[in-house]
Amino acid sequence: MSNSDNSTSKRKALTARNFPSAKEDARSAVPPPADYAGPNSAYRLAFTDNDFLLREELRPVRMQLELLKPELVMQEQDVKSTIVIFGSARILSEEDALARVAEAQASGDDATIKRAQMQLKMSRYYEEARRFAALVSTVSAERENPIYVVTGGGPGIMEAGNRGAYEAGMRSIGLNIVLPHEQQPNPYITPELCFQFHYFALRKMHFLMRSVALACFPGGFGTLDELFETLTLVQTGKSRHRPVLLFGKDFWQRLIDFELLVETGMISRGDEKLFHFVETAEEGWALLEREYDMNPGAASAT
Repeated sequence: MSNSDNSTSKRKALTARNFPSAKEDARSAVPPPADYAGPNSAYRLAFTDNDFLLREELRPVRMQLELLKPELVMQEQDVKSTIVIFGSARILSEEDALARVAEAQASGDDATIKRAQMQLKMSRYYEEARRFAALVSTVSAERENPIYVVTGGGPGIMEAGNRGAYEAGMRSIGLNIVLPHEQQPNPYITPELCFQFHYFALRKMHFLMRSVALACFPGGFGTLDELFETLTLVQTGKSRHRPVLLFGKDFWQRLIDFELLVETGMISRGDEKLFHFVETAEEGWALLEREYDMNPGAASAT
């Protein structure tokens, strides 16, 4: 070894680890002796012992891990700004909805035909969510700080959001959750940004931690849950103001009588301005550009 190589080796020793890493210890741990290999043995390393990690008393640790893992990954992936797209998992693409109509008409059952026709009518929101995600991804791709689409990772409007970003050549995020009925990630999520959660609360935090806006399409209980939690956080000052876009004014005004909430004093006059009704992808993006004073041709993003 040359003197130069020897000096480099000595300098590296100044910053070398004093102890093996957890990964190294887990890899080098030898199988327990026969007397200590049974199911009741405490011999396993604590951080490789699933039975231990899944104990009821370890819930605070699991919650911490579920907050920390996506946080570290998104830092490593340089994800700083997101737009959250919410909406029903049951809304079909136009292509799938047309196929349902054809099947229903072939069946001749009036109730089935009516249901399929409604699915076709609602499919316009899938296509609009897909276009909005593509527009967000395309316009922000050239900015210094791109805005990434994040969804709940499942089918329907969630799929449309990830699909729009995918078709625009941009990465996107999926925050899946374990449900009693199996939820598979849709195929358009960037693999290294596809997460799975156990706790709804931690998943909700990650929806909002980096979000610059919320785009809410028609949906059911889950969509309403996310919408009203966001509005409540902004209303109470627990979260900074961010634009909340409600796609489909007719749907939302028929579903919720916001004016009644004001008239009866359930919310204050002005709280109804915490959200904006929009109809198209272009209208939604234009509102965000005004909100953040973004020049469409600028090289950097807010």
